[in-house]
Amino acid sequence: MSATLPRPPDQRTGHGDTFSVWAPERDRVRLRLDGEDHPMVRDERGWWHVRVPGAPPQADYGFLLDDDTEPLPDPRSLRQPHGVHGLSRRYDHSAFPWSDAGWTGRALPGSIIYELHVGTFTAEGTFDAASAHLDHLVGLGVDLVEVMPVNAFDGPYGWGYDGVLWGAVHEPYGGPDGLKRFVDACHARGLGVILDVVYNHLGPSGAYLPRYGPYFSGENAWGPSLNLDGPGSDEVRRYVIDNALGWLRDFHLDGLRLDAVHALVDRRAADLLTELTAEVDALAAGLRRPLSLIAESDLNDPAMVTPREAGGIGMTAQWCDDLHHALHAALTGEEQGYYADFAAPGVLATTLRQAFFHAGTWSSFRGRSHGAPVDTRRTPASRFVAYLQNHDQVGNRAAGDRLSPGTDPGLLACGAAILLCSPYTPMLFMGEEWAASTPWRFFASFPDPELADAVRRGRRREFAAHGWGEAQVPDPIDPATRSASVLRWEERDAEPHRWMLRLYRDLIALRRSRPELADPRLDRFTVRADPAARTLVLHRGDLRVVCNLGTRPATVVLDRPAGRVLLASAHPGLNGAEARVPGRAFAVLET
Repeated sequence: MSATLPRPPDQRTGHGDTFSVWAPERDRVRLRLDGEDHPMVRDERGWWHVRVPGAPPQADYGFLLDDDTEPLPDPRSLRQPHGVHGLSRRYDHSAFPWSDAGWTGRALPGSIIYELHVGTFTAEGTFDAASAHLDHLVGLGVDLVEVMPVNAFDGPYGWGYDGVLWGAVHEPYGGPDGLKRFVDACHARGLGVILDVVYNHLGPSGAYLPRYGPYFSGENAWGPSLNLDGPGSDEVRRYVIDNALGWLRDFHLDGLRLDAVHALVDRRAADLLTELTAEVDALAAGLRRPLSLIAESDLNDPAMVTPREAGGIGMTAQWCDDLHHALHAALTGEEQGYYADFAAPGVLATTLRQAFFHAGTWSSFRGRSHGAPVDTRRTPASRFVAYLQNHDQVGNRAAGDRLSPGTDPGLLACGAAILLCSPYTPMLFMGEEWAASTPWRFFASFPDPELADAVRRGRRREFAAHGWGEAQVPDPIDPATRSASVLRWEERDAEPHRWMLRLYRDLIALRRSRPELADPRLDRFTVRADPAARTLVLHRGDLRVVCNLGTRPATVVLDRPAGRVLLASAHPGLNGAEARVPGRAFAVLET
């Protein structure tokens, strides 16, 4: 197994004077350090080494492969001050003045996640500017901030999923020190930080890893596919694991969200994800604080979140798109594309009860059966992250439109109540809490005109296949597309945004004050639905969350008499076990 391989000297810490790089298929490698070239010596595993006494701790450096005259950045670079095509810079982790020595971590069960994109969370688009709004998140009541990818990509602005250097923090955001200041500021306010990382592909500009060695094999939907089981894959797997551990250890992060793990092709008996969960658990034990791994997986495979000791992969949790699709279809009435399977009456209640709607059942948009059932007696709902919106489900719409502009506020409130009163781990997408009017669109800023045009044409072609006209698809390279996606923080003080923000705060506060609302036991979670009347009742201990998604008032007969109203978007009429709820409204009742 790759974990047993001896490791080369680590020059990434900024200490020492030995530089190393894995390039097993090259005949000659030289280090260029501060303008001077140094021949390197190859070992039996394909690693090249050179010792440079007195190497400056912040020197710029790169590697020349064979007879190349231009140096390439270090595949394990921690800093790229000159962009992804420029030289790397040594970085000393120990030099940062952390102030979070008392931080004991934040466990995922019972927590609420808040997903944000550094580049559009504020107009400045930096870690420091984002830190200025952390008190808003504390007041909202969230526990964990999930930051979209911040590793280096080409151009100043982008989603982050076109990263090409997995360990270097994007310089326009503030570089590695900027990320550390952000994490330190979060911890000072009791907020944990999860980072989105992408190991399933590389972006199209600055992808030099394949020049060094067999990092990739084959293709997936987004680009080259990681070599996890072919020749040379031991070092590739070690690269991924060391990168993940480095984020958690050196940047004091509390967890990682792994992008599209279903795109990782791994035919080994000991798969990468299981090995990763074991190493992260070992690191957590050493650090004495919880570390979470959250997978984005399209497989609907309960093994992803089944503990290793029970034969599973051992992820802490996974994103659950089925819950999103069921909620979205119920709130919007959309039934195109993959929403077709979720538009039928009763689907929302079924999905809430079992996490996966496609659980070995027919999936029309896949043209086959899909998934496997979750054992609701043994699997807690906290292992499934639920959401009304996220970067994918908003940004991958042609115009990047959120739920808020086209959905009745009462229905949005019902969606929030279902999400925040369910047994699942809730996640909010930045601005959702005040029904932000701003879209969140796909954007990039590749400097290469040919690549920029290819991205532009590809985006339009993709949506044309789904019926959108060219004029409906914003130009992803136009700076105005990014600008339109920046949150308008001043909206929070104007109606109806202020009303929605207050409602989210009240729902989160109620979830915190009544532990039964966060109870993750699916076998104790009951959902009663009347599809014809479009009503839904969640049973949460002695509490009943009654939602009327219809336009007209509806009388719901409860299983026991209702007492007081704990929270409501519109006040219900109570008469014993009957609750008359206005249209497009919810009420949380004590029984």
